[in-house]
Amino acid sequence: MFVRLFKPYKALIYPMLFKSPRGTKDILPPETNLWQTIEGQARRIFSLYAFQEIRTPVIEETGLFLRSLGDLSDIVQKQMFLIKKESDTFVLRPEATASVIRAYIENGIYHTSQLVKWFYIGPMFRAERPQKGRLRQFHHIGCEAIGSYSPGLDAELIRLAVHILRDAGISGFEVTVNTLGCVNDKKKLAMHLKEALLPKKQMFCEDCQGRMERNIFRVLDCKNTQCRENVAALSLETGRVCQDCQRHFESVKKALQAFGVPFRIDPLLVRGLDYYTKTVFEIKHPGLGAQDAIGAGGRYDNLVAELGGPEKGAVGFALGVERMLLARGDKDQAATAALGCYLIGLGEAAAVKCQELMNPLREAGISTDTDYADGSLKSALRKADALKARVCVIVGDNELAKGVGLLKNMMKRTQDEVPLDRIVQQVKEALC
Repeated sequence: MFVRLFKPYKALIYPMLFKSPRGTKDILPPETNLWQTIEGQARRIFSLYAFQEIRTPVIEETGLFLRSLGDLSDIVQKQMFLIKKESDTFVLRPEATASVIRAYIENGIYHTSQLVKWFYIGPMFRAERPQKGRLRQFHHIGCEAIGSYSPGLDAELIRLAVHILRDAGISGFEVTVNTLGCVNDKKKLAMHLKEALLPKKQMFCEDCQGRMERNIFRVLDCKNTQCRENVAALSLETGRVCQDCQRHFESVKKALQAFGVPFRIDPLLVRGLDYYTKTVFEIKHPGLGAQDAIGAGGRYDNLVAELGGPEKGAVGFALGVERMLLARGDKDQAATAALGCYLIGLGEAAAVKCQELMNPLREAGISTDTDYADGSLKSALRKADALKARVCVIVGDNELAKGVGLLKNMMKRTQDEVPLDRIVQQVKEALC
């Protein structure tokens, strides 16, 4: 009588002890290849515009953002991650501009450089409700140009942002621009908004009702349909700014036309951070839903002085990497990078020999791996296919005794016997 000794195999499912914090995500291979490509392309383009990379800490003193963003801004009020250590309070940076300006002042860069052009790539943190295109840890590619009031620089940075997006394979986006004017112009605009909106306060969402008291400009940014309709009825033509600021904006528009950048003027476009003056811009993509901004930026001529430095004009922008990937859609999905050479050792001695061969191959600049699973030749070749290996070198006991290996060209489907003491040259020739 046949007795069944074993139960049918079932995949083991282990209990989940830990998960990534809500609003964060793991970026795993092969998706990391796509991130590296976008970041590498951005670095190359920044260099074309004479920008250099800066890396600031992800934690800063809380006061830096209270001063730069405004203590009534939504970020400061609701979105900052605080870290308390004894009597000190730090914050995970919610954006990079304030950090870059802090580094510029602290290191006395203004003593040696009239114009500084810096870029950054890295994570930012905001404690807000996660949704499509909005995470608690997200990543920015951005830059700051410090030391000039030229409207041509505003246009150059908008052109630079468009260049990065196009190079990343993103199309269908729209550039919108506006001017907030100088500090006095902003005060007049804030008074006009309060006069126009406060009598209709009950027609706005609860968040906007609070914004009318804290930061009236944020009402113009609300995504609520009713709020947007109410705001659309306002008359906010750019003629409200002073003559100097209007001339600046006219020069920005002419420079954008000279750069060949299509744009639309949006009088309702504001940036909710206190430091913005004059030019502001936003790049939107219709495929992103309510959170449709891929990136944004503008001029902030007073921030350097407000943080303790000299009077310096400055302008910058940031692009959201996660939103860039969403805007790309499904095209050019991340793929595993091709491996140059995969070594297969059949037997203990042959496996040791393959490990020895990896050193000269890698030192010659050939990406190389080997099979550590001690499986069959068939399973090892399947792994080579999965890694997209262009060449395999197979070594068994017979080959080892003869001092040769079987070089298998995975693309041409050919196989030749080659001497192991000339393996680097043989693999290079096969890869040509």
